[in-house]
Amino acid sequence: MVLSALLGAADPPQLLPAREQMAFTLGFHIILVPFGVAFTFMMLICQYRALRRNDQQALLLAQRWSKVAAVLFAVGAVSGTVLTFELGLLWPGLMNAYGAAFGFPFAIEGLFFFLEAIFMAIYIYGWKRLPPWPHFFTGAVVTLAGVGGTASVIAANSWMNQPAGITVQNGRVVDVIPSKVFFNGAFWWEMVHMLLAAYIVAGFVVAGVYAWGMLKGRRDRYHRLGFLVPFTVAAIAMPLQFLVGDTIARQVFDREPAKFAAIEMVPTTGSHIPEILGGIYIDGEVRYGIPLPGVASILAGFRPSTTIQGFDAIPADVRPDDAVVNVVHLAFDVMVGTATLLLLLSLWFAWLWWRRREVPMNRWFLRSSAVAGLVSVVSLESGWVVTEVGRQPWTVVGLLLTRDAVATQGDLWPLFGTVLAIYFCVGAGALFVLRSMRRRWSEEDTDAVGVPYGPQPAPAMNGCTPGADDA
Repeated sequence: MVLSALLGAADPPQLLPAREQMAFTLGFHIILVPFGVAFTFMMLICQYRALRRNDQQALLLAQRWSKVAAVLFAVGAVSGTVLTFELGLLWPGLMNAYGAAFGFPFAIEGLFFFLEAIFMAIYIYGWKRLPPWPHFFTGAVVTLAGVGGTASVIAANSWMNQPAGITVQNGRVVDVIPSKVFFNGAFWWEMVHMLLAAYIVAGFVVAGVYAWGMLKGRRDRYHRLGFLVPFTVAAIAMPLQFLVGDTIARQVFDREPAKFAAIEMVPTTGSHIPEILGGIYIDGEVRYGIPLPGVASILAGFRPSTTIQGFDAIPADVRPDDAVVNVVHLAFDVMVGTATLLLLLSLWFAWLWWRRREVPMNRWFLRSSAVAGLVSVVSLESGWVVTEVGRQPWTVVGLLLTRDAVATQGDLWPLFGTVLAIYFCVGAGALFVLRSMRRRWSEEDTDAVGVPYGPQPAPAMNGCTPGADDA
């Protein structure tokens, strides 16, 4: 794990396993978030289309996707529960000192989680038992609850980047303003950024499954629609994500100068700072990178003369070390690079659709779409590395150092091993179930499979066609 490089000589021995475990569990769980937030939205698009246009294929997609969403929700519930316990077990310094503030968004998230779980059960159970439109609206509650839960977690994370709404005395929180804790200075931009990322990841991953099927010769309407809906959602979100990301970069420049200095690898405060592509930071010097003169200053303040704070302006005892700088900078490069590839793929899709008004069957386009899901996951993970590692050495910026937040008693390696075993079993079980579902569905004739309250073929009566007695 990249975080293992961030330890210093004075850090407690529990810091390494705590960081490794948190990095692993967050990296696992963050992949599941888009399917609770965005995949259910795409499911509703298909169901809405089915109800409005009497489209059996769209309704079949919605029904099958709901089962996949339920499996992934169950896995996310397990991994999210483990994360909740980790906050107290691994980081008692955070919870003891700032739990009164930090815990508030998680309390709200718990309410959204139970709401999502209840209506997910109603939605799955209601396929053959509820009228069409009431059933549709129970699914809408699932999607909205997923958005609310994600916003709550983002509120907690953004509060650690820009703490607000608290009064601290002797290292303890003595007064909390919940609204300011939740809607802190970083909340809105981080929330929009994460929601767009969720739609991008879910869209490209799901579309990639159907692109692979079309490459194998399955080019029926069911597969074309299964590709078109999620890919269109992701393609619409991509340019919006670039606009939001560009704005967030300037927010970081204004409010989190140390993180911005790590992203751009800026040793010394100054203007006309170059944008460095690649490269590594060693002993206060940038090496092996490709500089674009003045571009970092232009991106930060729209002009080359914009001054960017460097590491020399950060006190030595809280200055990020070389390992942190390298991890943050390279993760940012990977995030932007992969996002650019996805944007180009989206523009390619728009061009092909504009020309022919149908799902592109170009094999190179389908090949690119088939791997776009993996690329989007890499981009998502890289973005979270920038957010989390970029805050180091702080857990709560300006208030609590990470080495002071970690548990100082016991051996955390056995706990890490237990969590790895749990996640391996849960992940393997989920893959087994999903593969079994895919195999069963691939053997079914999508034109012959009946769906709840969908258009059904007229039944034969005693081997005769309907109306034979009237002839």
